[in-house]
Amino acid sequence: MPPTLTDAEALDAADPLASFRDRFVAPEDPGLVAYLDGNSLGRPPKATAQRLAELVAHDWGSRLIRSWSEGWMELPFEIGDRLGAAVLGAAPGQTVVADSTTVCLYKLMRAAAAMRPGRDEVVADRGNFPTDRYVVEAVAAECGLTVRWISPGPAAGVTLEEIDDAVSERTAFVTLSHVAYKSAWIADLHAITAAAHDAGALVVWDLCHSAGSVPLDLDAAGVDLAAGCTYKFLNAGPGAPAFLYVAAALQQEFVQPIAGWMGNVDPFAMTSDYAPSTGMRRALSGTPPITGLIGVDEGVRLVAEAGIGRIRAKAVALTELAVTLADGMGAGLGSPRDPARRGGHVTVTHPDAAALSERLIAAGVIIDHRPPDGIRIGLSPLTTSFAELHRAMTVFAEVLQTS
Repeated sequence: MPPTLTDAEALDAADPLASFRDRFVAPEDPGLVAYLDGNSLGRPPKATAQRLAELVAHDWGSRLIRSWSEGWMELPFEIGDRLGAAVLGAAPGQTVVADSTTVCLYKLMRAAAAMRPGRDEVVADRGNFPTDRYVVEAVAAECGLTVRWISPGPAAGVTLEEIDDAVSERTAFVTLSHVAYKSAWIADLHAITAAAHDAGALVVWDLCHSAGSVPLDLDAAGVDLAAGCTYKFLNAGPGAPAFLYVAAALQQEFVQPIAGWMGNVDPFAMTSDYAPSTGMRRALSGTPPITGLIGVDEGVRLVAEAGIGRIRAKAVALTELAVTLADGMGAGLGSPRDPARRGGHVTVTHPDAAALSERLIAAGVIIDHRPPDGIRIGLSPLTTSFAELHRAMTVFAEVLQTS
């Protein structure tokens, strides 16, 4: 017998993270049944609204430009270190909050290509998020590299075996997402990183769908370079700045392609020639986005308080409930059935996914459509309840029956 709403409510009653839902702004939409798109845009924390008001009234409104020397300049690094500790498994001095994910990936890929001169190939996933594919193609064209594409199955992701077959002495770097944006497949970060290193290559990891949802241990895995967004499971807000991770051992040879005043060894010296700073400052280009950084800071604080282990445990329980209910509806599954291989969302497949997605959203269940046939159910452990998910899947079943 499929789980009932009463069963879901019992799970909520026993949920150690249930109280965190009250820490977020409640939507003023009486027609909203469930928000299941937090893996695209997380809900806003109440603390962020308070911090932004304080920023406008005091740091910006009263202290004005003096705030740059009173703390703003160091925020990308301070918040980066907190993010590294709470989310990435990274020691201090390796993570900085900077630009958009696209710009961060570009910086990392260009730097990776430069750090492996004489190698003329890059290994990438043809099923990766569009921006990753577009950036790797642009970098390959700029640097004279050939892209060796891996094409995993639609309900899975890149495997270690596929990497072993693709890398060689010609590989400059491998670039992959840790959690696949369509299927939620969790790649074997440790083993794939080691396989690339065995071939003498670097790895650039995209952590957008794992940061704040799946535990990471970048230092222990020997990861070289990584980037990820902050507006999904970290709830930092629309367009909030992304982060870059550069392993300490690589930082002296890391040269990113967008030279800007904030990456200079002395930003306020206004020198005629650019000299890259030491450490993670050299990863910066332009002026830090202070309002966006406030959102990142509050999102990271919530994840640190909740604990990434408890977040992951609830994500597994939520996705298990979603898979069970989807099976009961007779829907197809476009995600791994093994929860150990599945991130924080579940993709249900249907030939009429685009039309069904529109009907679901009109019925108050906010999901997103991933062409050609995917309906992605995002499950954010700090804001999604089991009962909310159950009510959404009940609506889903009704829409399917009348389609």
